[in-house]
Amino acid sequence: MNEKRIHRKKNKSWKKRLLYIFLFFLLVVIGIGAYVFIEAYQAADNSFEDLQRAGDKSELREEKVTIGDDPISILLLGIEDYSSNGKNGRADTQIVVTLNPDTNKMTMTTINRDTRVELTRVEKYAGFHKINAAYTFGELSGYGGNKHAVEAVEDLLDIPIDKYVAVNFEGFRDIVDVFGGVTIDIKEAFWEKNIYDNNNRIYFEQGPAHLNGEEALAFVRMRKRDVNAIYSREERQRQFIQATIDEAISAGTILKVGEISDVLGKNVQTNLKPKEIYALEQAYSSMDPDSIETLEIEGNPNEYIGKYSYFVPYEESLTEVSQRLKSELGLSNSELTDNNTTQSIE
Repeated sequence: MNEKRIHRKKNKSWKKRLLYIFLFFLLVVIGIGAYVFIEAYQAADNSFEDLQRAGDKSELREEKVTIGDDPISILLLGIEDYSSNGKNGRADTQIVVTLNPDTNKMTMTTINRDTRVELTRVEKYAGFHKINAAYTFGELSGYGGNKHAVEAVEDLLDIPIDKYVAVNFEGFRDIVDVFGGVTIDIKEAFWEKNIYDNNNRIYFEQGPAHLNGEEALAFVRMRKRDVNAIYSREERQRQFIQATIDEAISAGTILKVGEISDVLGKNVQTNLKPKEIYALEQAYSSMDPDSIETLEIEGNPNEYIGKYSYFVPYEESLTEVSQRLKSELGLSNSELTDNNTTQSIE
């Protein structure tokens, strides 16, 4: 059996990790400096996928937002489609980011992949499901996976989602290999199957680890080992993204911009136009990590309803997070359009 043992390195501050989660999707696309922008602009253009919304805005907006001038929300989607040959995957990572140019503040809210929601927009799949299935059902039905995922989060949080960025985790793997590997601080030992090597185990040990693309993907995939309870998938994904950013801002990155642009163009989808990505970089790239606030939706993480286990948000916590996000977006209940209805969780 082909088995590997991995060791680890030092951690950076958690606030910087959270900032890098967001900047990964933006600054790597933008690149480093004017020369990189020329190549990255084409990659961003190739990644563009509109949501086909009337007026190019959320149904919950009365007017279209202007990036750099107005508070905005962005849904970050990490798509797991390696087990389905790149089709009809699941949105296993969902993070809502708000950015306010007046306060120069960012909030980040992670949506648990198992959150129980009612999906109503695709009749064939209407009913209560885990929220990560919204992307899958949107793809299967032809409604649009990104569109369905965005609308499911809008319904859950009772806020407009202005933009989205969806990244295939295999894109992360390919970028890791372009960089020649990444160094990650592994907090707890565990093992995971290597889906690219007949499911042979890769062993991750506590300590500094320099991972190649396949190893990094296994590192973020694990969720069925007992250690996941104390060293969660979400935390490991944040560590991985920071490690990728650390490589992206290294001195040698500019020499690899063509390869990076090719990977991003094939593995990223977004309704951010290239000029909007550039506006984001101009407005927020110097943001102080201390200005980032993380919001948590509390709930029952293992509630069985029928034969399935769900994450069921506590109503008070969901309402509190929703109100905070509305505040960060400069919205009040009266400013949301009449199309909006509050998501109910049974």
